[in-house]
Amino acid sequence: MKKYLRVLSIVLALALAICGLCACTATKEGDNKLIMATNAAFPPYEYYEGETIVGIDAEVGALIAEKLGMELEIVDMDFNGILGAIQSGVADIGLAGMTVTEKRLESVNFSVSYAKGVQVVIVKEDSAIATLDDLAGKLIGVQEATTGDIYATDEFGEDKIKRYQNGAAAVEALQSGIVDAVIIDNEPAKAFVADQQGLTILETAYADEDYAIAVAKENTELLDKINTALGELIADGSVEKIVNKYIPA
Repeated sequence: MKKYLRVLSIVLALALAICGLCACTATKEGDNKLIMATNAAFPPYEYYEGETIVGIDAEVGALIAEKLGMELEIVDMDFNGILGAIQSGVADIGLAGMTVTEKRLESVNFSVSYAKGVQVVIVKEDSAIATLDDLAGKLIGVQEATTGDIYATDEFGEDKIKRYQNGAAAVEALQSGIVDAVIIDNEPAKAFVADQQGLTILETAYADEDYAIAVAKENTELLDKINTALGELIADGSVEKIVNKYIPA
């Protein structure tokens, strides 16, 4: 009798384990979410409005998800962690005003470009820095892992760069006199300058860039679908309409 009960318990345990595995598989296969990693401190591309993340990338992501018949879920994280989240499968895509660079292409693939970016320099209105040439020898604030960080480090050297988790912190360091200038994308730069007194943007752009969507190297099927959906949204004017909504001509 004891032997029979022991065998029965083993059979039941195996049955429960198989059911559990089936349930897990069904949940994974039935998951219809498109998880988008971003850094929601980058207006007008992504920022908080109350408790909701809004902006150009949020709306573009939502339209792509709709095209794919999926539900968009936006996950806010440090910009520096986005590529790792995509590589590890925590997120499906990275939509964060992200520029295509050779270094990033070693880790992920990118979609076709959906917007143009411009790197600019923010200084105080009474600053001695009037041109890009005046940046030599100055301490520059950047958002870590951004192209502003990459370009400035290459040009001015590691010892002339101070990195911050987001643009707002870099601008605060400028206001406090910790750094002499901040290199950041033009649109968030305009938002920061409009929000704070005593700041200005140098007339000459620091660099021109293309923004695109990051996808894991092995997920070529998703990349193809995103490129198709994005191509349609660009062709029918939907992307331009979103950009114009947040960045009036």
